[in-house]
Amino acid sequence: MTNEPSAPQTDGQQPTVERGGLWGLFFSTAGLLLPPFGLLLSAFGIIQGRKARRAAKASNGQAPGALMSMIVGWMGVVLSLFMIIGYAVFWTEYSAYGECSARAHTEALQSECDDALQEALAERLGVPPESIPLGTGL
Repeated sequence: MTNEPSAPQTDGQQPTVERGGLWGLFFSTAGLLLPPFGLLLSAFGIIQGRKARRAAKASNGQAPGALMSMIVGWMGVVLSLFMIIGYAVFWTEYSAYGECSARAHTEALQSECDDALQEALAERLGVPPESIPLGTGL
């Protein structure tokens, strides 16, 4: 897309504006915010943004949000892939933490689960346990 306005229409029509880019931006953003469905929503946002840009170029119109939907969509795809890889690599530790947390009915027991996760991740990564930050709600 260029910074120049679209060519004036000879028959008095307004230049066409392709709204698919805004829908693509919506789906791409939802892909960033909803991790379980992030890969699918982000990919749909990329496709929708690409279709909007092509349609706008073909009709000599504009497609607001189309390029941004593709950029945000690719960010969502990368983030989703990192999350999937992280879950696959650390599945044993995450499942043990989930089982421990399900049995923990007090804050003291939950703290023990957090410490066990921290130690398991540190052992897996080969770093000291103090270097693994404890987040709430892992």
